[in-house]
Amino acid sequence: MASAAEVLRRKGQQVFSTSPENTVLEALRLMAEKNVGALLVLSEGTLVGVFSERDYARKVVLRGKFSHDMLVQEIMTPNPIAIHADTELEECMRLMTEYQVRHLPVLEGKAVVGIVSIGDVVKLIMETQKDLVAHLERYIVGR
Repeated sequence: MASAAEVLRRKGQQVFSTSPENTVLEALRLMAEKNVGALLVLSEGTLVGVFSERDYARKVVLRGKFSHDMLVQEIMTPNPIAIHADTELEECMRLMTEYQVRHLPVLEGKAVVGIVSIGDVVKLIMETQKDLVAHLERYIVGR
């Protein structure tokens, strides 16, 4: 089974982040600019949370608040579930399902080395299955 390291190898290790002191509006602008659904929240290089579209929808919009008045730290998901690069995709899926999250920060010690999304996991699993089917077809027909 493939691991988070394989996801990062294919998609890259670029991580978009924000500070807990930034406004929600600033974070949303960055998410739109980078076309991502979540940002890691870093304080002095240390992971302290994740800010996602879901956080915004549930904690700002549905409560009738304003994104330019709120700070990321007020609505981020603190102490996020994180994984290591050697975490297998099956475990990533289990964690995402159990904790109802769509993004898992990847850490080496306390250092952030990437982020894995549910879309990344599904894409790699589909590619792996496609490769397996092609291999089995070649094996069956003797090529």
